[in-house]
Amino acid sequence: MRILLLVTAFNALSQRIFVELGEHAHEVSVEMDVNDERTIEAVDLFRPDLVIAPFLKRAIPKKVYENQCCMIVHPGIVGDRGPSALDWAMMDGATEWGVTVLEAATEMDAGPVWASASFAMRKATKSSLYRNEVTDAAVTAVLEAIARFEQGEKPIALEEQSVAPLGRWRDAIKQADRRIDWAADTTETVLKNIAAADGAPGVRDNLFGETVFLFDAREAREPGADVPLARGERGKISLPEPGAVVARSGPAIALVTVDGALWIGHVRHPNSPHPFKLPATMVFAKEVAGLPEIPLNSPGGYQDVIYEEDGAVGYLHFPFYNGAMGKDACRRLLDVYTKATERPTRAIVLCGGPQFWSNGLDLNRIEAADSAADESWVNINAIDDLADAIIRTTSHITVAALAGNAGAGGVFLARGTDQVWMRSSVILNPHYKDMGNLYGSEFWTYLLPSCCGAENARRIAAARLPMGAKEALNLNLANRVFAGASELFMAQVRASAAALAGSAEFPWLLAEKQAQRATDEAAKPLSAYREEELSRMRRNFYGFDPSYHVARHNFVHKVPKSRTPVTIARHRDVAWQAEGRRKASWATCRA
Repeated sequence: MRILLLVTAFNALSQRIFVELGEHAHEVSVEMDVNDERTIEAVDLFRPDLVIAPFLKRAIPKKVYENQCCMIVHPGIVGDRGPSALDWAMMDGATEWGVTVLEAATEMDAGPVWASASFAMRKATKSSLYRNEVTDAAVTAVLEAIARFEQGEKPIALEEQSVAPLGRWRDAIKQADRRIDWAADTTETVLKNIAAADGAPGVRDNLFGETVFLFDAREAREPGADVPLARGERGKISLPEPGAVVARSGPAIALVTVDGALWIGHVRHPNSPHPFKLPATMVFAKEVAGLPEIPLNSPGGYQDVIYEEDGAVGYLHFPFYNGAMGKDACRRLLDVYTKATERPTRAIVLCGGPQFWSNGLDLNRIEAADSAADESWVNINAIDDLADAIIRTTSHITVAALAGNAGAGGVFLARGTDQVWMRSSVILNPHYKDMGNLYGSEFWTYLLPSCCGAENARRIAAARLPMGAKEALNLNLANRVFAGASELFMAQVRASAAALAGSAEFPWLLAEKQAQRATDEAAKPLSAYREEELSRMRRNFYGFDPSYHVARHNFVHKVPKSRTPVTIARHRDVAWQAEGRRKASWATCRA
């Protein structure tokens, strides 16, 4: 079928559905919802059999849904209505939730139901639930809805639904509903409130007399202890009144609650020169300078690079917020990775984080720097240093275990390992050009052609499309794919890594790796690839074309798209339109 995806943004859910529909042999195009006129034009150009809205903040134009079957993907159980479905479910402590695919109607979320899918709620942030459970359920429900549509079935009206419990209308959640009462709320309550707003919009609060929005909250623990930091206990941190900021650790600041404390890793200061998410200690650098400091990644501190060993395998976790890797993060990770290669293990598994493996450059920090060009240059070199170390490792077999999505340089950082193991629901974006025609580095000009061939490498770089695990496996961007949730995936990774390290073939695998690295280095040194890539990147950062800086600014400041890129809007591709006219003309001649 020909399916048009109508979206406010081409987010993780929209990309996953785009990939899944393509794998099911549907012809798919995407239109960003700019205004009614553009949407109507998109439908006229593409002439879809079906319109699906995976993520849409405005109503579909009446002219479209009255003349075309339009399905809305709603992140709530059957009968749930309103724009804050998942937020309310988390705030209310729901243990089960779901996704419903409805037919578009005049009244919001009130159309008849095509399909639904449910899932168990997990203790996590809203963005984590959205990218995992919600997205998986949405794919299941959308594929079921399409199958029913193809079979000529009709959706079932809400009043005829037999499912229980049935949802209800909930108004948009307000900051007043999320408000933290520091004098009364426990650590668990505060964490729940922030988790239900993480990603967007955050929880409004007051720090150092300034209105900010809080993100990235984690329980703070007494240094060296296995129990939460509790009020009244003697320790390295004194605990004054709840709501007070009492310590710092890396990007995070510690705030006191009635029964302990928590770390706030990131804040958004809407009235500052940089009104987007940044590390809390960066936004309030002067205010926290004199506070007690708990070293980053030490016991009791904020954790973003964690190394552990299990037998002959070392596991390196780096759950950087939103998968962004600034220069300091890259240097810390490189330091820990280098030490891991000196350990008497056989394999090293780079696990990334549960939400993202890596998304490359930290664009927010770059945007906030005194010189965005200089910060970009230092940042890309720091990532390249890490990539270089991974590729040159000949003492161990290395594995990238992708439980979460990866984009841009993060994809090639992963491919720099010997084996890439992916969860089946992971989406890759192995390209840079959407960020103002950025050329990219991380040795992609060495890695991509090596794994999938020069022609595929050119196609992937030019297409700028999201890629699912199945395609990644076919192109050798991945070596193994595992089905299941994150917990099951990591269990499978651990079992497979132990088997790899303990294999009788391990010495042969290591020797083969060493020989291949020597052959590749003799043919063309890694340093040559790096120099060539960085010469192009330097032009992006310092050259006369400001496209990268404009695109980064728009991305960080969340400037709405004014048009849909032709790479995903095939109905706006002149070549595609010409091919359609040619086929129509040929069909007329034959008739």
